[in-house]
Amino acid sequence: MLILTGPTGSGKTAWAEALAQRTPVEIVSVDSALVYRGLDIGSAKPSRELRQRIPHHLIDVCEPNENYSAGRFVADAMEVIRLIHARGKVPLLVGGTMLYLRALLHGLAPLPEASPEVRREIDARASREGWSALHAELARLDPEAASRINRTDPQRIQRALEVCYVTGQRISQLQRHTISPLEGFHVRAWALAPGDRTLLHRRLEQRFHNMLAAGFLNEVRVLRQRGDLTSSHSSMRAVGYRQLWAHLAGECDLAEATRRGISATRQLAKRQLTWMRAEPLFKWVDPDAQLSQASWNSDLSHELRELGF
Repeated sequence: MLILTGPTGSGKTAWAEALAQRTPVEIVSVDSALVYRGLDIGSAKPSRELRQRIPHHLIDVCEPNENYSAGRFVADAMEVIRLIHARGKVPLLVGGTMLYLRALLHGLAPLPEASPEVRREIDARASREGWSALHAELARLDPEAASRINRTDPQRIQRALEVCYVTGQRISQLQRHTISPLEGFHVRAWALAPGDRTLLHRRLEQRFHNMLAAGFLNEVRVLRQRGDLTSSHSSMRAVGYRQLWAHLAGECDLAEATRRGISATRQLAKRQLTWMRAEPLFKWVDPDAQLSQASWNSDLSHELRELGF
């Protein structure tokens, strides 16, 4: 099994597409926004034309008003991987949702189901006190979890506090009792890590503006008009969607929403890189280095041929 990860905007999709044109791989998305139907522009979803040419999995698998968890991802991914192997192909997992990758690589802790009531209470407190205050509370209840969770990451703060409130136990303790679903698999993994962060930041800013030019704001407007979504749904808390939703709700003008969206995208990339550094399985590759993609593609194509694929 092959894994290609990296921060948002590092070029994972293009690298995977190029490899799939030369080798018998099928792409399995590891992205918490791509699972949702209707989240196309802001999630940089691969085009339908590309998905028709190259098999992609775990894209458009649920509605945006559903809660797609890491547990559901692991179950879906393992079934897809089994089917790809049965066809004599190689699964190439591509994406940067580290919660999903962590669950695959290290297993899932025996955590409780989400509690809508508790989450509403946490969201209400966050509105009054701010997520930094809730992060400080988490630091008192579960210092280990708080040290791993950025104070600008509301979803993980909420989940860690929810586990504390519902079970009376620390999420960091529960997460130690896990078994990787990939036991017995031969796993090769790479992380695209741009050496020039300034270049990555410029690329992310330009990509956000390109998304707006392609109709990103109208995409969020259509999602709001469905009538069954709120800003608390996981799909609408995705980077970019959250900021444009706030603009459409009258909380800020478009210029400010754009600034917040670009800032949030950069923060996401920073969190992804921090997590990747802590994972010894990944071999780091600079996607902007000369010939790095061609070398990776050629070497891996050769390896797969030698293995009989």
